[in-house]
Amino acid sequence: MALNPNEDTEFNEALRKHGILPPRPPTPRTPSPPPAPTLEEKYANYSAAQLRELAAEAPDDETERILEVLRRRRLQEARKMEMARFGRVYPISREDYTREVTEASKVNEEGDEQQKGTGVVVFLYKDGIPHSDRAAQQIQILAQRHPHTKFVSIVGDKCIPNLPDARLPMFIIYRKGEVLNQLVAWGADRERKIEELEAVLILAGAIIPQQRRPPGSDRDSDSDGSDLEDIDDDPSSSMRSAATSTNAKAPKNLRSKKDDSDSDFEFDI
Repeated sequence: MALNPNEDTEFNEALRKHGILPPRPPTPRTPSPPPAPTLEEKYANYSAAQLRELAAEAPDDETERILEVLRRRRLQEARKMEMARFGRVYPISREDYTREVTEASKVNEEGDEQQKGTGVVVFLYKDGIPHSDRAAQQIQILAQRHPHTKFVSIVGDKCIPNLPDARLPMFIIYRKGEVLNQLVAWGADRERKIEELEAVLILAGAIIPQQRRPPGSDRDSDSDGSDLEDIDDDPSSSMRSAATSTNAKAPKNLRSKKDDSDSDFEFDI
């Protein structure tokens, strides 16, 4: 009778003790079950109305409180989406420039009594340049963070013929049909953080930080405000104010329209 070394018998165990058979392989551990999803994960795709119904039927006060916080967060997100004009980076061509940049910067936001126009940031780039690629990632975030400012992108030499790579990435900032500033070779001198770029765009006039609503204003009619302290409707606001205060002077490569008279790359799109 053939010996099966894999059988769990006393004879095989004796052989293993004497080194005749190799030790049995360890029994594989049973994988731990995945953790239960949190309420926020479980109801991530639920609307405010659905969350209201769930909160009314919640089995305990804590669950009801969490569902109510999630419901109000949905309402705030919906309000922001309604108010947002842009919220992403729009690729354009040279032929689109006048319409999507110059003319777009003349449009006043609804309810803007000061008629400030629209801040438009033109991002000139070239793929494969590390600091240009990094800046591209940063403006994607800033476009979402500041949906009242329009961000557009275009390959540098498709916008300005013969534009040297050394001047990329470049930002051209418009408002009310005028060029306010140019930011040249951003990040070429050293790695720049997104907070630096955000602060410079605020100082240059491209971004006007939105003021936070006073407590108790513009809430849903059935809200008592008890849980709103748990929700930060604009978590970047405190960072923006800090960034602005610590960047009181614009970087050297921030050029205003008046400084560009000697530029070799003046252009008429």
